[in-house]
Amino acid sequence: MNKQFSRYFTIGILNTLVHWGVFLFLHWIILLEQSLSNMGGFIFAVIFSFFMNAKFTFNQATSIERFLGYITFMGGLSYLIGKWADKLELPALVTLVSFSGISLVLGFFYSKFIIFKG
Repeated sequence: MNKQFSRYFTIGILNTLVHWGVFLFLHWIILLEQSLSNMGGFIFAVIFSFFMNAKFTFNQATSIERFLGYITFMGGLSYLIGKWADKLELPALVTLVSFSGISLVLGFFYSKFIIFKG
């Protein structure tokens, strides 16, 4: 499991760069609220993350069912953290760091034991 988590973490670094870049663009340039900006960043990053982790972390085939399960879980998490940040009027950086940390841990276990179990 350590080897899988290490791979998941490495892909997560790249995924985070994509997510943060899109989030900051949408929030600071387009001036969207954090929940929508976080969701936008998530959409770009989750596609990359799903396919890379299927191939390099879990060595499992992809399917529409797996993709929909993954995107639903991670999308809900992304939106809820953004809403929480909006409600508390947190700085954008707190939203990004919070989502990155929480999604790393929850996303790994959800992927390993539900999406890519096998």
